Amino acid sequence: MRILGIDPGTAIVGFGVIDVDGQKKTIIDAGVIRTPANQELEMRLETIYTEINEIIKANKPEVMVIEQLFFGRNVTTAISVSHARGVMILAGQQAGLKIEEFTPPQIKQALTGTGSADKKQVQEMVKLLLNLKEVPQPDDCADALAAALTYNA
Repeated sequence: MRILGIDPGTAIVGFGVIDVDGQKKTIIDAGVIRTPANQELEMRLETIYTEINEIIKANKPEVMVIEQLFFGRNVTTAISVSHARGVMILAGQQAGLKIEEFTPPQIKQALTGTGSADKKQVQEMVKLLLNLKEVPQPDDCADALAAALTYNA
């Protein structure tokens, strides 16, 4: 099964594509989508939508796992990230993917056994589960791979 994990944002969107065959998990593609901070939200959303579509076409996942928004103090940021999540979910829906959403504590729980794990613990589990030499960088990429790994945990 091929799974696309997404760590949503507007400035940086992390993505990671893995194959899962029984207990074997293999990284296929991973990286980030970046948009300029001074760019209008509409243009950022268009870039994100276009690039997510390209990632889906290139990697042909069956499932999209997207991290749910963890509501922080900055309401303006939360709203713009919600818009970004919407265009990502739309791209997945249009491609016929099964779409799953997990909260950050659910992802931490699935990978480390505790919903209160810190970022470093999660990143180390991503490295271990995918048999990588180093933790994927930047953090957004590792977070997206963690989301993908949660689907099959």
